[in-house]
Amino acid sequence: MALIEIENLSVTFRAKGQEVRAVRDVSLSVGAQESYGLVGESGSGKSTILRAICGMAPVTGGTIRIGGQPVPTPRGRAFSAQVQMVFQDPYASLHPRHTIDRTLSEPLAIHGIGDRDARVVQALTDVGLPPAFRFRYPHQLSGGQRQRVAIARALMLRPRILLLDEPTSALDASVQAEVLNLLNRLRAEQGLTFLMVSHDLAVIDHMCDRIMVLQHGRTVEEIAHADLAAARMTTAYARSLFEASADRMLDGPVEPAR
Repeated sequence: MALIEIENLSVTFRAKGQEVRAVRDVSLSVGAQESYGLVGESGSGKSTILRAICGMAPVTGGTIRIGGQPVPTPRGRAFSAQVQMVFQDPYASLHPRHTIDRTLSEPLAIHGIGDRDARVVQALTDVGLPPAFRFRYPHQLSGGQRQRVAIARALMLRPRILLLDEPTSALDASVQAEVLNLLNRLRAEQGLTFLMVSHDLAVIDHMCDRIMVLQHGRTVEEIAHADLAAARMTTAYARSLFEASADRMLDGPVEPAR
């Protein structure tokens, strides 16, 4: 049984008096501990799918299941304990007046989980930050450090699933590689399942077992990683994305020096 199941998902907004169909009848399934990528140009609907899973976008058709169960509305604490999201901009997603300690402790307090000090220190260690960082504020950290904190916060409740919305696009190229390698390590160590969004096929190639290509809210094609690496795509749109990212895919992110 798939851990994430989406069947005929549609998301429709109203903007300036007009109806906007952001996602149109998209279906996908993601197995436990799999990393699945959504790729496409801006406006393709990929981020909207993640927001629909979290209850942040209006589902106007179709079904979403986590662990075989339909997601509730509103999502609630049980959903948050299983599914967490990491956003694109780490500075915007962290409260500027909260210390890192407060940011990481807050999910534990909401869910009534004790042993907070030890869990905060462990979370920072897991993402490669020293325990002393817990007493800093977001403006005292670099962009890569802030994104590590955002990842640590997402892992505080020990979820099974991380939804990753362009998690490295706001970072410099060298820092992108470090964060992507961190995510890959955490997935292996903690048995996580990823549903990841990117406009960059090179990032998806580095991270994902299977890929769905989206355009104008519709599925263009689904590609296994081996087929992506061998450029065995069947549509002109997917091939154009591949060709635009081909040089970076050949190089790929590398493990940073220790």
